[in-house]
Amino acid sequence: MAQSGMLAVMGLPAGDSELVQIVDGSLADAALRAGEWLACRLGCTQCCHGAFAINELDALRLGAGMATLRGSEPELAAEIARRARAWVAEQAAEFPGDAETGRLGDSDEERERFEEFANEAACPALDLATGRCDVYAWRPMTCRVFGPPIRMKAGMGDEQALGHCELCFVGAGEGDVARCEMAVPHEFEAGLLDELGRTGETVVAFALLR
Repeated sequence: MAQSGMLAVMGLPAGDSELVQIVDGSLADAALRAGEWLACRLGCTQCCHGAFAINELDALRLGAGMATLRGSEPELAAEIARRARAWVAEQAAEFPGDAETGRLGDSDEERERFEEFANEAACPALDLATGRCDVYAWRPMTCRVFGPPIRMKAGMGDEQALGHCELCFVGAGEGDVARCEMAVPHEFEAGLLDELGRTGETVVAFALLR
């Protein structure tokens, strides 16, 4: 099935492909400016451990990836699904939300529980033997922007600061970090989410099993 047809089947808005291209281009530009300051390499998997929230756009993209793999590499798709089922089985009792649907809760108590949830668990998309993400082409936006300096909330208000992976920019000065800032198209992504008309968040394991 052509990519456009696959996106339609999975419910992804057409603009998701453009979003991915923009973000990947921004990452490549930031990485070029960062040079050796950016430590991200195949086999460095620190960012592949610990649960994090993904939005519906990310979840649909992962679903499209799994559908593609089931057609082109069924054994790999089955292995990823096996790891995802094992992850869910291990973490379901402490899941701060609906463990049947995978939807994260949005109460203050559930959000607080999520801060400490599955912090050491490996992502089921990660091949532990190779350090490779088996759904790399369809990975969530959080994964695509992790590493280089990006703007993020610094406190309870609207204040923002540059943050980056702790393994990157070791010994770099503030100026070095600032010159390597990666632009992230948050408004474009938000517009696509509005187009979907779906709210709520989940985690990677549940998205892989849809």
